Amino acid sequence: MYALCDCNNFFVSCERVFRPDLEGKPVVVLSGNDGCVVSRCNEAKKLGIKMGEPWFEAKRRLGERQETIVTAFSSNFSLYGDLSSRVMSILAKHTPRLDQYSIDEAFLHCDHMPVHELKPYYEQVVLQIRKWVGIPVSIGLAPTRTLAKIASKYAKQYPAYNGVCIIDTDEKRQKALQGFDIEDVWGIGRQARKKLLPAGVVTAWDFSQRLPEFARNLLHKPGLQTWQELNGYDCIDISDRAERQSISQSRTFEHGISDRHTLEKALVDFMSYCAEKLRRQHSLCRQFIVYAHTSRFAEGEMQVIHQVVTLPFPTAITTELIGYMLTALRKQWKPYPYKKAGVVLMNLTSADNAQQMLFDERPKERDERLQKAIDRINSQYGKTALKVATQVLNTNEPLTKREKLSPCYTTNLRDILVLKC
Repeated sequence: MYALCDCNNFFVSCERVFRPDLEGKPVVVLSGNDGCVVSRCNEAKKLGIKMGEPWFEAKRRLGERQETIVTAFSSNFSLYGDLSSRVMSILAKHTPRLDQYSIDEAFLHCDHMPVHELKPYYEQVVLQIRKWVGIPVSIGLAPTRTLAKIASKYAKQYPAYNGVCIIDTDEKRQKALQGFDIEDVWGIGRQARKKLLPAGVVTAWDFSQRLPEFARNLLHKPGLQTWQELNGYDCIDISDRAERQSISQSRTFEHGISDRHTLEKALVDFMSYCAEKLRRQHSLCRQFIVYAHTSRFAEGEMQVIHQVVTLPFPTAITTELIGYMLTALRKQWKPYPYKKAGVVLMNLTSADNAQQMLFDERPKERDERLQKAIDRINSQYGKTALKVATQVLNTNEPLTKREKLSPCYTTNLRDILVLKC
């Protein structure tokens, strides 16, 4: 059996932890530059606010009422990441194996417990997370991961389940699939739904009752695996997923950046973030792209910086990657108002299988020890405790629009709550 724990409206729930006055009121969280809605509570959904909808369109539709009835926040990923870690640390204590699937979802292995004890046990886990962290969660229990995802949706939708829905009999499986739209099945989505609807497949139950050849021919191997999971055969193991083939980070700026040092600071931030991800998955990078371009909607021809850098040796050391990136950027630099920039790490390889270079004269062991020390300090005191010099450039030019950013209550001492007696 598997348990899928899903944090309800996670970004909004994180904001509400420190703003209990917003419970029961419409709240949304916006994407970069406060552009689109990326998280919304149930109250906001009832107002017709859609996921991914541009915020200016939602405000225009709501009219003058918007400022008084809807509270909007800029994305605060420092806060969300920290609260996610707290939720995951609690879940890890209740299972012999935890597979985190995303910032707000994780699969727990439950074979160490009798099936009849699972629902009451995980109802207590739901209460514990709510009490200790303040985040509401829903848990789905089932013999496969796909069925557990479906069960978690029912747990979130119906309060009578007390946050936990279990599919432990074939009768429950049939009933759950008959009421579940095929588009909402994990691994299906809108594009696959377009192929399935002409064949008369509307619900998850319809799909599960077709022959396995139907699923394979129409949706290939992933479709067959989904069919097997819906029929109770466990065959998807997310822990064996291939490592990322590329890692990227980019951003659209509020205003065009024509100062080289300011743009370099932004790109160094991106490269540092990507390098940290690279080390976390125990990989090395052999090649990367650094790019920047002006607005597509500005008058005149769009100006582009685009450099592909092939490294003489694979590395995950932040300072090495930054050094090669800045050298490449400066070769093509021209003072235009760049509206978007980013980096993409490619040609990744496992750190365990990296080929040694015969004429590599770098102090490799020293650099790796230094990088581990930096990572350890940043892990303990905050991700930005130690930076490279370019990252601490003092500039008054805002890179992104985050007018509605909440304090970093749990990761920055300056933002810690102060109680007044």
